[in-house]
Amino acid sequence: MKLSIKKAFILNISAIVVTLISITGCQQQTTDTKPVSEEFNMQEAKSFIDSINTKFSEQIKNGDSIALASHYATDAAILLPKREPIKGKDILSAWGSMLRAGTEETTFQTIDLIGSNDFLIETGYISTKGSDNSIYKSKYLVVWKKQNGEWKLYRDMIN
Repeated sequence: MKLSIKKAFILNISAIVVTLISITGCQQQTTDTKPVSEEFNMQEAKSFIDSINTKFSEQIKNGDSIALASHYATDAAILLPKREPIKGKDILSAWGSMLRAGTEETTFQTIDLIGSNDFLIETGYISTKGSDNSIYKSKYLVVWKKQNGEWKLYRDMIN
């Protein structure tokens, strides 16, 4: 029995397809597995916020604008009333200006904290005592972002 070239070609292609299907069907299927993310620990987040607020108060009292600016993410922004957002390297000079204006004592009181493994949102009250003993009270909202395994300020807004 003679096969035409066309029929022989179709049979060869069919045999190749069947062989490929059986080979791939026998191989172990792999699935993309994402690493199991850590469960968010709100108590650790609250402890972090309490300790960082204490550090902030000390760094303000000591006039350490470099330490204060180091708490900010590379893409952070400070949002102050009636001003353009302060971003990037301008954050250091902004802290320097604020400290030179004369701040004796600053306290933070966290009112609410929510978050996930990637972001924390903190709201609270800030009380600042100036060098002339005047007291300035306000509210703040801060968004913290995990950057290279560390919590960094991403958005810092005061009202």
